[in-house]
Amino acid sequence: MAKATYDEALRRLLVHEGGYSNHPSDPGGPTKYGITIFDYRKYIDARGSAADVRAMTVDQAKAIYRVRYWDAQRCDELPPGVDYAVFDYGVNSGIGRSGRVLRRLLGLSADGHAVTDAAIAAAAARDPAGLVQAICDERLRFLKALRTWPVFGAGWGRRVADVRRVGLRMAAGAPAPGRRRRGGAIAAGGAAAAGAAEAARQGGVPVEAILVAAGTVAAVALVAGAIWLIRRRRARRAVAGKAIAPEALAGQGG
Repeated sequence: MAKATYDEALRRLLVHEGGYSNHPSDPGGPTKYGITIFDYRKYIDARGSAADVRAMTVDQAKAIYRVRYWDAQRCDELPPGVDYAVFDYGVNSGIGRSGRVLRRLLGLSADGHAVTDAAIAAAAARDPAGLVQAICDERLRFLKALRTWPVFGAGWGRRVADVRRVGLRMAAGAPAPGRRRRGGAIAAGGAAAAGAAEAARQGGVPVEAILVAAGTVAAVALVAGAIWLIRRRRARRAVAGKAIAPEALAGQGG
């Protein structure tokens, strides 16, 4: 669903992160393309030096971003716009924080930061634009509370504003909450069940009761899909038997 946004998200991220820097007030130390020396030592070379960070290629940085930030936060499964907001937040402040913030905004336990099946289901049920706004609002509050805000605040503020603007544009093209392509109906039902189960565990509601409701949603989706297939097959048989005006097929779901 969200794969189409990755290239733009990465391109914009690299613009914000820029080239090599080693600002004395930056706790990340030597950094290039947003990859700190600590990330370099963790993912590329445990003995990496500042010179190695300076010599790092953009392809090395992209590989780290894809696996350690985008994939680690399951951004391909998040709604467009939300994926970008979570991705950029994770790079800037760590996936531990971005994951906990996302879970908290979705009403899930923030004890951990993992983007679970329940988080994916809950995000799919939310208005993506509203979720982008909430993520950016929380992110800006967090940054303003840091002691380094007076040094980096202007740039951080512009970055969050840009993520908000682009994220909202991406979200504007996303499907309405709860609506997906016909082929995704079964998967959506399964994700809803997972989200309901976690919500039940956290809220004290009997899991069985919530799962019954989720199962009903999945069943309705399956019936609707079956009806659509039957109508489509009937229309195709009719076309095979004789010529039918295009307007006669209107409303057949094709």
